[in-house]
Amino acid sequence: MKSQTAGQGDAAAAVPELVAAAEQALPQQANALARARAFAEPLIAGETLDTGENTLAHADAVAAILKSMGGSEAMQAASYLVYACAHLNKPGEVIAKAFGESYAALALETNKLVRVQLQARDADGASRLLDDPQAHTEMVRKMLLAFSRDLRVVMLRLASRLQTLRYFAATKQAVHPSVAREALQVFAPLANRLGIWQVKWEMEDLAFRFLEPDTYRQVAGWLDEKRVEREQYVEQLRSQLEADLRAQGIAAQVHGRPKHIYSIVKKMRGKSLDFGQVLDVRALRVIVPDVRDCYAALAWVHSHFSPILEEFDDYIARPKPNGYQSLHTVVRDAAGRPIEIQIRTQAMHEHAEHGVAAHWAYKEAGQKGYAGVSASSEYDLKIAVLRQLLAWERDLAGSAQGLFEDRIYVLTPQASVVELPQGATPVDFAYSVHTSLGHRCRGARVDGAMVPLNTPLRNGQTVEIVAAKEGGPSRDWLNPDLGFLASHRGRAKARAWFNEQLRHETEARGRELVERLLQREGRTALKLEELASQLGFKSAEDLFFVVGKDEYSLRNIEQLLHPGAPPPSEDEVLLAKKSRPAPAKAPKGGVLVVGVDSLMTQLAKCCKPAPPDAISGFVTRGKGVSIHRSDCASFREIAARSPERVIEVEWGRPKAGEAAVYPVDVAIEAADRQGLLRDISEVFAKEKMNVVGVQTQSVKGTAWMTFTVEIADSQRLAKVLVTVREVPGVRSARRR
Repeated sequence: MKSQTAGQGDAAAAVPELVAAAEQALPQQANALARARAFAEPLIAGETLDTGENTLAHADAVAAILKSMGGSEAMQAASYLVYACAHLNKPGEVIAKAFGESYAALALETNKLVRVQLQARDADGASRLLDDPQAHTEMVRKMLLAFSRDLRVVMLRLASRLQTLRYFAATKQAVHPSVAREALQVFAPLANRLGIWQVKWEMEDLAFRFLEPDTYRQVAGWLDEKRVEREQYVEQLRSQLEADLRAQGIAAQVHGRPKHIYSIVKKMRGKSLDFGQVLDVRALRVIVPDVRDCYAALAWVHSHFSPILEEFDDYIARPKPNGYQSLHTVVRDAAGRPIEIQIRTQAMHEHAEHGVAAHWAYKEAGQKGYAGVSASSEYDLKIAVLRQLLAWERDLAGSAQGLFEDRIYVLTPQASVVELPQGATPVDFAYSVHTSLGHRCRGARVDGAMVPLNTPLRNGQTVEIVAAKEGGPSRDWLNPDLGFLASHRGRAKARAWFNEQLRHETEARGRELVERLLQREGRTALKLEELASQLGFKSAEDLFFVVGKDEYSLRNIEQLLHPGAPPPSEDEVLLAKKSRPAPAKAPKGGVLVVGVDSLMTQLAKCCKPAPPDAISGFVTRGKGVSIHRSDCASFREIAARSPERVIEVEWGRPKAGEAAVYPVDVAIEAADRQGLLRDISEVFAKEKMNVVGVQTQSVKGTAWMTFTVEIADSQRLAKVLVTVREVPGVRSARRR
């Protein structure tokens, strides 16, 4: 018997239920296939894929494969739109307008998955996918989520990858190892999990042919050596077995079973066998009406042939994880030749051929279906398929030494997949679906049963949240010992809710203090928004918040209300708890004007120099010499206008017993939090730097602070700022 390889048109011949379910979302349109091809042809007819295949020819072939799988014209039409996307500026809008939203979503989702695959293969070169199981399984994880969202993507990607392998085989080109390996390790197992057997067999044989061409040719040669003789013998055995079983009152249909090269090689390697020791090169399949007939046929076969007992498997009593059921036995004929025989009912055969979509096709399976999976509705169909995808992930996890152990996949009641960290609870699930649902979560049903909210979830479970109409999280959720939240996302959202509540309380306290002050001043008619604006705040709530945190003095409001007192400048947006004016003049003996004695000097407020900064002097009108840092932008500007007024200055030496200090400004940006001002102030206090003024403003969670500190040496300040940057939440700290 010849192995099925490239060029066969009957790949995936029998998956009508799965295809029909996948394409239910595609509205049937008149002449959809012809319209889609005509739409795409001008865009892709002259283009080639990265494989070298003409894009239109590839789309034609994909549509043909989908047709052979039982896909409708609507499904085939989608294959053209997928490849047209790359040539449209706004593919979603254009395709939706011409064909509808469903076609547009399918085309975009499929292209997104293609990009994921390319990125995974190209991340660190092709060898990474071949040699790094972590890279391979990460790609599988992403594909799992993409596939589970839309079954139509599954069908399109399987058909496209099969056509790519066929193209390379037909043109006798060598396929890139990463493409063949991806087909063998990702696409073929997926087809196997979904029960699309013919796609699995052909894809495996083609991929293996490219990866190990010498071994492929060797096994193919062994199969061809006595093919005619073997086929004649199998046909004779088939007809005789069918007649004998019917004579026993068993309405059996017996068929020969084709052998596939890759499956033969796997068996040889897995069991360390020579080709002559492979027991199922001669194989028959027996189809009977019911389970009772399965065991009756098995008893007859074992009584008339010599069974190899260690090769017997009862997958009816113990189904495979994907629901597969059958009796497998290997017997020897009178000449000692091994023959593999599979015995199953018609319903079991349909499941083996059609995959998960056959669970509900036959009533004899009962309410639980096969392997405990029921499917009495379209919803159950989607759940059944998704559970198979999750089982596929578990298969990979077991074979890849637990590389998936950090993630689980659970389902919403609408059968959407939600990815969560291992150990996640229903509360994590609720926050992952929507922040509001997480806040209002009060209970959960897992697979229909109520469970505590700190119950760890497992792969494949369906989770339904019971939520209040309004409300917030419990503080217990943030207690790590109680185990309510395992995800960083969930904890962050719960913590943010409590922070927001604290902000409301702080604002309320600040509002009360401001309104009480306005009552004392007899200015209750003053609009609070106008007051906040005059003080430099964007809103009244921002003013109330800093007042409520005791980070803004009410004296600023009093100064604004009294006409005789000057209002604070724009820079003085927020005032520290303690503040005293910076000295206007340089300390005595601090600055020397070169060549002139006893000339009055003052430190410029724009740059606030301090030793050992490079400094320059500028002669002012009536206020002596203004001392600037040499790199001061204001100094450069005035010096350019009046260079004749620039004078050379230098730092003097303080007199014995005098410690000259200089005020400098430090600008800090940080994520706002409670206690931030205290923590930064403590750093300056520990470093024995006197803070003489603080201005701070917080907007949308970011705090901007200006500390005025007295220093004797700017170089020491630079070292202190390193410590300030280590305070939690601080993003930058620099001298102004």
